[in-house]
Formats: sequence, structure tokens, C-alpha cells
Amino acid sequence: MNRIAVLMGGVSAEREVSLVTGQAVCEALATLGYCVDPIDVGADVAALAARLTPAPDAAFNALHGRFGEDGCIQGLLELMGIPYTHSGIRASALAMDKAASKAVFRTAGISVPEGAVVSCEDAHDTMPAPYVIKPVAEGSSVGIIIVEEGSNAVPLTAETWPFGTKALVERYIPGRELTVAVNDDRALGVLEIRPYQGFYDYDTKYTEERADHLIPAPVDDEVAAQALDIAERAHMALGCRSVTRADFRYDEQDGGLYLLEVNTQPGLTPLSLVPEIAAYAGIDFPSLVQLMTEAARCDF
Repeated sequence: MNRIAVLMGGVSAEREVSLVTGQAVCEALATLGYCVDPIDVGADVAALAARLTPAPDAAFNALHGRFGEDGCIQGLLELMGIPYTHSGIRASALAMDKAASKAVFRTAGISVPEGAVVSCEDAHDTMPAPYVIKPVAEGSSVGIIIVEEGSNAVPLTAETWPFGTKALVERYIPGRELTVAVNDDRALGVLEIRPYQGFYDYDTKYTEERADHLIPAPVDDEVAAQALDIAERAHMALGCRSVTRADFRYDEQDGGLYLLEVNTQPGLTPLSLVPEIAAYAGIDFPSLVQLMTEAARCDF
């Protein structure tokens, strides 16, 4: 491979983060000797197709969120016959749809928080507090609301909920936040995230000095081994390839380890978790980018 198109930006709520990821990838690829073609992806599909003609040797998908990690951009690249990084159409679509992926995880015998997809007007009547309300198909904790006992829950309306007419309501799992990076079906390590306040929301993820990252996670060996195993099983159950990240809640009171989701397009910013876990496993950032680039392919 020589010429690599780096797709970044996009039109999702995670556009700015994607631009940071894309820039980091471009710099790494350049240091590795690749010819890099950065492409700021917009809503004009014809314009994107034109930028991808003649076809590059591969496309590094640095997009985050809707249209970038839900199977859409993957479908275009499949049609154009351009090998691309990360997971394929089916796995990307499944992982992005939180309700669909939870069904897959349950079938695989993986514990997930109980919950249901409901209409927005019924969201606060689904279960007793505390509970969590999530968009069905967004990433990076975009739109997440934690409703605590005794709180005055704000109704979900077009003004307060720009994520469609449905919402995923889940039981709130108290405890610690763990995450596992997987590369090519092999888990690389367990990291614990300790936000200074609240939970690991969008601002905390992408703002310095908002959380501590502890690796290896200070948990019992049995818990760490279970997290590694579940991350690998979830990765394979969805049919993912290359790099993913599995996010967990660990309830020390009942000893439960609950899988929240699998991210098929994890961030590669200076504050992102996957590069940190990879470094712990002995894979520096340029090497990680090279592994992902060399694994690029079409599924069909």
C-alpha cells in the first residue's frame, strides 16, 4: 500500500473529535512513509466519490458517529471496491444500534444492563430511578442522561432530545468504569476510567484533566480476565475486525461485570483510550495505525 485516503470530519455530533483523530492518523501515516490524502467528509456523497477517484490503495476511516461508523460509509467504500479500516457494514451497523447489539450480546451469554427501546414520551415511565436514557444510535456518550432517585426528569421533546422519536432506557449500574481494547480478536488490556466528577461523558472524554486513566485497571485478576474474555467474545459475536473498544460497568457490590457497548471506531486522539491501552501492550501509536492500515479490506 502507498496512497492512503484518511476520511475524517463527517456530519455527526462527533465531527470535531473525528478531525482530531484524522489529523493524528495523517501524521502517523506520513512518518511511516505513506502518501496521505486527508479528506474532510461532508454530506455530498458525489463529491466524496470524486475525491476517491482514482481509488487509493486503502481508506483509513477516522470518522466517528452516524454515517461514519454505522455501515453507511462502509457501504460506499464496498461499492467502490476500496479496502477500508475497522469493521465492515454488518458489524458496524449492529454495534452502532445499541438495542440490536445488546440482543447479540445476550445471545452470546454476555451480561448487559436490562432495558428497552421506548417512545420518548414513555421514557420516564419505563422503570424506577436510577436509570439511564441513551440515543439508540449515537457514540461517545452523546445524549446520555442519568436520572437519579428524586430528580425532576425533563420530558424528552424535539427541543430536549434531537435523536428521534425513540430512546433506549437502561437500569443504572453503579460502580466503576472499565474499558478493553481489542485488536484482531485479541484483547490488549483493561483500563479503568475515574472521572473527577459525574460520569465519563463527551466533555470528560475530550477535555484534559477531567479523568484519571489507570492501566492496568486495579481490579482482581479474575475480574480483569473476565473483562478481557467478554471483550473478545463481543468483538467476535458482532463480526468485528481490526480494532474495537468494549466499555463496561463493574458493580463491586454484586460482583457483576456488565457490557455497555462495543465501539467499532474508537477515538485516536491524544486523550483516547485505545492508543493508551495499545501502548501498555507494547504497540506505539504509529505501529497501531500501521496495523490498522495493513488490515484494511472489503468484506464483499
